[in-house]
Amino acid sequence: MADTESLPPKFSDPYVTSSGETRAEVGYGRTKTLWFNTGTLCNIECVNCYIESSPTNDRLVYLTMSDVLPYLDELEAADETGIEIGFTGGEPFMAPQMLAILQVVLERGYSVLMLTNAMQPMMRPHVQDGLLTLNAKYGERLIMRVSLDHYTAPLHDEERGTGAFELAMKGLRWLSENGFNLALAGRTVWGEDEAVSRAGYADLIVQEALKVEPENSSELVLFPEMRADEDPPEITTACWGILDKDPNELMCASQRMVVKRKGAGSASVVACTLLPYDEQFELGTTLAEARQSVRLNHAYCASFCVLGGGSCSA
Repeated sequence: MADTESLPPKFSDPYVTSSGETRAEVGYGRTKTLWFNTGTLCNIECVNCYIESSPTNDRLVYLTMSDVLPYLDELEAADETGIEIGFTGGEPFMAPQMLAILQVVLERGYSVLMLTNAMQPMMRPHVQDGLLTLNAKYGERLIMRVSLDHYTAPLHDEERGTGAFELAMKGLRWLSENGFNLALAGRTVWGEDEAVSRAGYADLIVQEALKVEPENSSELVLFPEMRADEDPPEITTACWGILDKDPNELMCASQRMVVKRKGAGSASVVACTLLPYDEQFELGTTLAEARQSVRLNHAYCASFCVLGGGSCSA
């Protein structure tokens, strides 16, 4: 039996849990999705944004073409062409070079999962024009996933601010009317039964004539909620069998995210989309360096990925 006085606090030791058991780790296979965080600046500030995006948070700065191209080259050198490239933020359409980056990624044959709140940054005329051009040429490989926290205005606005729902719906209607491939991302913060949530979104989808299948978990994603004050159990090596969970299904087995920190000379790679600030999940400046095992030493690893079954990719 372990000496409890010498055991570490929860999520503090990368190798041992607070109960003295071996912490679970996830090995890396081939890349399924490479994410680019285009910067943490956002046109709004949500109540419980896991990455703390806001109009003033520039801890992660805007990515540029010169930041992105080396990683596309690395993917091609590793024969990982044609995979999914995801863009997240912040609000990606605030990044000055977003349209140009999208153009290059699509030209090189990748599929794109574009996360957006579909509000004012996306609805600027020059952005709309650029998106229409890209959709006309590459639309079969471009998915626009719109953040719609709830299917009702009051609860969506509770998270994102008064009037946010109608602004998001305006952008969503524009995308739908112009034939973009759509997906929706909702949240489970209100504790609704999943069937109730999907039925509520289904009613909205019919009302707005959106081409989204509410029962398809890739087209309507309901994310497990993450809170800084939550206290989930730690994941040990024994949990895979207890939970009947395959570690290869977790995001960190096949996904990485590129970020650029304020003041940094170059971009770097982190283990997943959820943990851009925790230094223990920074894996190097290249994809080659980032192809390493990840120890599940964070509450989000347990609550979102292992227990919540969440994944940010399509």
